[in-house]
Amino acid sequence: MNLRIDIITLFPSLVEGHFQTAIMERSRKRGFLSMKVHNLRSFTLDRYRTVDDYPFGGGPGMVLKPEPVFRAVRFIRGYTGSQGRVVITSAQGKLLKQSLVEDLAHSGHLILVCGRYQGIDERVIDMCDAEEISIGDYVLSGGELPALVIAESVVRCIPGVLGDEESARIDSFQRGILGFPQYTRPREFREKAVPEVLLSGHEARIKEWREQQALEKTRSNRPDLLHVAKGFPE
Repeated sequence: MNLRIDIITLFPSLVEGHFQTAIMERSRKRGFLSMKVHNLRSFTLDRYRTVDDYPFGGGPGMVLKPEPVFRAVRFIRGYTGSQGRVVITSAQGKLLKQSLVEDLAHSGHLILVCGRYQGIDERVIDMCDAEEISIGDYVLSGGELPALVIAESVVRCIPGVLGDEESARIDSFQRGILGFPQYTRPREFREKAVPEVLLSGHEARIKEWREQQALEKTRSNRPDLLHVAKGFPE
């Protein structure tokens, strides 16, 4: 499975560095991922490379103009020969959850548009058949960080990317609950020891302990997850 990701942004340098690190770079070298970053200003036509303007109806801030975004998406679709799934990072979008991440991973081609200012002209969202996605109920200065969150979470879902498939299976949210606590050397740190069960070598007991701890952590930190998780008591 090969995934292509194109990111449209006003600040390419905020994005490009991440694609050269860790899992993203390994995925590219191993042929799982193709990626390219596009400067939105490259798709303007005026001498000032204008990408924003005042909102109709008044109000504070600026709005990204429709023309540059539309041209960027059309250009990418043209040279890739793929319609791509257009995603706009926006505080107004649907919340990013693991189920949505897995759905995006099967798209084959993602075109991520980084939002800025007060948002993007609504007309281009409709024209590009784009979907808006938010990574949380808070506001950032721009959509570059959310775009990277989406990109990395999606890449992790590609079979073979992680090498150890068990690592992905025990991740938080894969089963609808949080992951269990993890420990490593030293066995004792500042008079606090690793739980004895993890040193027992008894696989069944370790598995049972981890299930219990995962549930306790979920009840404590994210009790809302237990309402939708299947097979776990609230």
